[in-house]
Amino acid sequence: MRGVGTVLALVILATVVATFARRWRIPAPSLLVVAGLTVALLPGTPQIEISPEIIGLVVLPPLLYASAEELSWRELRAVWRPVGILAIGLVLASAAAVGWVASLVTPLSWQMAFVLGAILASTDPVAVTALGRRLALPPKVQMLVQAESLFNDATSLVLYRVAVSVAVATAAVGWGSAGSEFVVLAGGGTLVGAAVAGVVALIRRRTEDPVLETVIALVTPYAAYVLAEAAHTSGVTSVVVAGVVLGGRGDRLTNARIRLQLHAVYGTVVFLLESVVFSLIGLALPAQVQALDDGDRAWPLYALAVAGTLIAVRLLWLAPLSAVVQRRGGIQRMNWRVPLVLTWAGTRGVVPLAAALSIPETTKAGAALADRPLVLVLTTSVVVVTLVVQGFTLAPVVRRSGIALEPDHTEREEASARCHLADAGIRRLDELSDLEAVPDVVVERLHRGLTARLDDARDRLADDSTTAAPAGSADLVYRRLRRALIAVEAMELQRLYDEHAISDTTRRRLQRSLDLEEARLADG
Repeated sequence: MRGVGTVLALVILATVVATFARRWRIPAPSLLVVAGLTVALLPGTPQIEISPEIIGLVVLPPLLYASAEELSWRELRAVWRPVGILAIGLVLASAAAVGWVASLVTPLSWQMAFVLGAILASTDPVAVTALGRRLALPPKVQMLVQAESLFNDATSLVLYRVAVSVAVATAAVGWGSAGSEFVVLAGGGTLVGAAVAGVVALIRRRTEDPVLETVIALVTPYAAYVLAEAAHTSGVTSVVVAGVVLGGRGDRLTNARIRLQLHAVYGTVVFLLESVVFSLIGLALPAQVQALDDGDRAWPLYALAVAGTLIAVRLLWLAPLSAVVQRRGGIQRMNWRVPLVLTWAGTRGVVPLAAALSIPETTKAGAALADRPLVLVLTTSVVVVTLVVQGFTLAPVVRRSGIALEPDHTEREEASARCHLADAGIRRLDELSDLEAVPDVVVERLHRGLTARLDDARDRLADDSTTAAPAGSADLVYRRLRRALIAVEAMELQRLYDEHAISDTTRRRLQRSLDLEEARLADG
């Protein structure tokens, strides 16, 4: 029961902190890590030991899947070349640099230093997605950061497996076998993920049951991960591929009602898992530090050296890559703002922690694997440093760089799109009216609604100095008045229920109808 109580307390803590983070408009992962670390340092707080199975099997698949589903095929095609360079070249360079620095400044053996480099070589998709949700980055920059974080995990984890096999083996592992393992893990994971996505797409096309659709959506990432791991391939790669494939076809697989439900359910699951896992990172660090030997007490300096190496290598790699891309785009003068933002957005998070926790405790000969506690502490420390330092300062860096999109840009783009949608609807309505296929009273009602939306969108485009529609807009007045009437109806519905005039079933159905109408008004 004590374990259950600890879990419930952790969920409550994480939810409260994440809620305040959203209200205060600060990065939730960063605040959650700080809160977890603060609670862990309080007297009487029980030590938290994270199970690798919990992180790797329970938490990681749905978070990776949710991040992969957000990728846009159109934007991904525009940045696939730099993403490929970063996902492979930068990972290898970061692993080599961290391994070299760690072998020089820490007591780690070169084998375990290589393991540490492989673990920390890639940026984390969960942290990058969570930190980037509120940043108004240009679409290509946002896609580059997010796609890199998803696809470089496969390279990093494959490299990690090779590094661990070197560290625990009694004989040396050749580069030929390492290369073949890379191909099997990455290629096999891609095939398994694509196969799972194909099967799930076939099933979802043949069902319109919201409950079944929700269950399928929740099970899909776990199925992709477990099947890939059972086939001795990369489960992370499988989940990412399945998420990218299904995310690009989601609009064709379900109707609007089911999509609304899936969005709500998955949003809740992702919110809870992200909140808990980032809190766990801060909670686990003190217990990991206590497990260190006396000779490893300089671990804070080691962690800072490793974190600095990661940032330096990332900037040195991104600067020339950005210069080449800009020169091909016809820009003669080098712009340092983009590589700086891309460098600062390269945070570490859940995936490196899961990899570090899965390091074997013994070698193949049965001896204890030396330096494992120090690798675990350094991994968690670097994750905390990047989430706190880069997480809290990423938004100011983006604003000062000048590449962030202005709010008016998004407002104008949305208003322009609304104009086109309303125009298309009016044209189609006129065609139906000419054919006399629809009663005149229905045509007139629909025409009034579309015209009001068109006028509202044009008003928004005409006035760039405000973020809201003019007070005199007919559509805006209608929506405000209708929301006020819905509030009155909701109060009357509650009164009928309190006086036992209607059943709870009727109350729930009518309340849901009012909620759906209010949501449509808010989106209109």
